[in-house]
Amino acid sequence: MATETDEPNLTVDELAARAGVTVRTVRFYSTRGLLPPPTIGPRRVGHYGPAHLSRLALIEELQHQGMTLSAIERYLEQLPDDLSAHDLAIHRAMVASWAPDSAEEATAAELERRAGRPLSEEDIGRLVAMDVLQRAPEPGVFRLDRGLFRLGVQLLDVPIAHETILAARTVLVEHTRSAAQELTRLFRDEVWNPYRRREADPEHVAAMKSLSVHMQPLVVQALVTAFQRSLKEELRAAFGTEPDTEHGPDPRSAP
Repeated sequence: MATETDEPNLTVDELAARAGVTVRTVRFYSTRGLLPPPTIGPRRVGHYGPAHLSRLALIEELQHQGMTLSAIERYLEQLPDDLSAHDLAIHRAMVASWAPDSAEEATAAELERRAGRPLSEEDIGRLVAMDVLQRAPEPGVFRLDRGLFRLGVQLLDVPIAHETILAARTVLVEHTRSAAQELTRLFRDEVWNPYRRREADPEHVAAMKSLSVHMQPLVVQALVTAFQRSLKEELRAAFGTEPDTEHGPDPRSAP
């Protein structure tokens, strides 16, 4: 089965199909400098890679948040030039973390275009089991999150038993829910309740409104960073090394 590598091997049509946008959109973003230029191959054909795909997903997410193109340009200018596809995916996840829950709908044929490969009934069943896809009431229609879908497609080719992936997901869901509950309790007891007692203080009210806006993405970033460090330490202690997460699915982001 085909897997996504760091080599720029996508044509502009394939990039657009994988990202769920039009070729015209890709070219427009390129002319605005939002997407880096492709690698020029034989016959002067431009080729795009995973970093282009992740950057395009980030741009689309920022637009979904209501940011103007000028604001998106300023946002992207602040990012390091050498960010990998994985780093860009983390940025998108943090941006999406304070967005309302939303899911796109796609047919099986559209899923295959976005995956860049055929998807058997078994593949779709595994993606549904991983909660990457949800079956819509209409036959042959699925609900998906684009970023999570790309990760799920990568996991189809990981040489790990499907049961192990599901078990890992269960561990992550249980522990992240526990962390969310503890953080919510801490915020309620130490921040929210004192705020309710000081509602008459205009400065404190303004500070609380600002904190409410920024809290969720900050907590997500803190959790990702803390988990990344802990995982590296545990892997190093268990195996004396770390897996190569730069060129494949990253265990920190398992669904």
